[in-house]
Amino acid sequence: MTTAPEGVATSLDGRQFRFRSPVGTPFVPGGFVTLRDGASVDATSRGGDAAGGSTGGSTGGEQLGQVDDLDFDGDDTLAGTGKLLGERRPDGSLDTGSTHPFAWASVDTADDDAVELVFRAAKATLDIGSLIGVADVRARLLAHRFNRHTFWCGQSGSGKTYALGVLLEQLLVDTALPMVIFDPNGDFVRLRELRTAVDTDDERELARKDIRVLRPGDAENALLARFIDFPMRSKAAVLRLDPIDDRAEYNALVHLDVKTEAQRPEGIVPALLASNDPAAEELGRRIENLRLIDWDVWAEGRDAVTDVLDERPDATVLDLGGFAYPDEHLVIALAVLDDLWAKRESRRPLLIVIDEAHNLCSPDDDRPLQRAVRERIIQIAAEGRKFGLWLLLSTQRPSKVHPNIISQCDNLALMRMSSPLDLEELGTIFGFAPPSLLAHAPGFRQGEALLAGGFVPAPMLVKVRDRLTEEGGADVRVPLRSPAR
Repeated sequence: MTTAPEGVATSLDGRQFRFRSPVGTPFVPGGFVTLRDGASVDATSRGGDAAGGSTGGSTGGEQLGQVDDLDFDGDDTLAGTGKLLGERRPDGSLDTGSTHPFAWASVDTADDDAVELVFRAAKATLDIGSLIGVADVRARLLAHRFNRHTFWCGQSGSGKTYALGVLLEQLLVDTALPMVIFDPNGDFVRLRELRTAVDTDDERELARKDIRVLRPGDAENALLARFIDFPMRSKAAVLRLDPIDDRAEYNALVHLDVKTEAQRPEGIVPALLASNDPAAEELGRRIENLRLIDWDVWAEGRDAVTDVLDERPDATVLDLGGFAYPDEHLVIALAVLDDLWAKRESRRPLLIVIDEAHNLCSPDDDRPLQRAVRERIIQIAAEGRKFGLWLLLSTQRPSKVHPNIISQCDNLALMRMSSPLDLEELGTIFGFAPPSLLAHAPGFRQGEALLAGGFVPAPMLVKVRDRLTEEGGADVRVPLRSPAR
């Protein structure tokens, strides 16, 4: 006896499909389905003809699809839409370049083997966790599609930073793509420390990686910048100089003797003040008032962060949280971004990971140094992709990141997000994320996420796997009273 299908569908263009099914069938937005052309389906189980009366069509063709949307269509019927993902070949593989229209087809929930074909056909290899609702199929990303910018977001407590750590581990294991990580909270400073003994292939691969951690004040691995290497525009930003409003001081900076710059920092201000040049004297007072000489960020003959990046470690973690002065982390960011942009023609691929991206990409902060950093990131977002400079931005609030940066991202990872305004903005920017899946975000548990865009075979809901390395930052626990009290 032939089992009745769960629903019946039609496709006019061979790309999208519409379907109807009885209430109670197991279809869900984001779920994978199998569609079989011209199958023998009892009229009552079809709930009428989805194509508007025709029961013809090709026979025997089997395609895989994904449900995008689902809603009630009467008291006992559901109606939905979806997209076709590929056609099953005779050998059981999936041809993602071949889908076809049909007058009607039976629709059933895809089994685990069929869902696995979707990932194999796309050559998805980065194991990020498990599919929600399909626990036996690993959720995998397409490593080669990190040559596009990625936006990673979720509110506090969603597991965003932990999940980002999982992704970075998998990129280190599965690719040879170097990365630099701007880490404001020390969350990734333990990326080279495995949580358990080395006994798996992934752990062995991680143990072999060259992972550098640069920190302020570290005797061996200090996080430093070299002022003399900055382009003039960035030097002016550090000094809060405008080329027109502060034209005399700016001109003094332009003509500042390189030898003077190369002297010990404590000698620069006295030399300027004793120069008998009013503009140079004003520049000296500005440096003194800003206390730039007291900043620990200056290399003073030691290796700068740009020197380390030139060695191409597998990962370079920049611990930005330990500086004494609030603008020193911006100096590091500007030094790195300027240097990468200046060397862009070398076309050496690099993933630029910016955690808490609102700190560097705010649309509202117009201080000269902040503006210089943001404008460089906007430039990399717009033009860096063709030079191998790829961004991965992580933040709690999309609205706190400049729209010219977010709009250039082709990959989206969304964890728990309760703000309707933020979800509406994400839906507008990332049109490839189905609204029915975005609607899940307020109800996500910790570690659950929607992944959509070029780096996944199809939009999917996932539960992120455990990390292999130690998490650097962690929530502070509330002290509790002794049970005896």
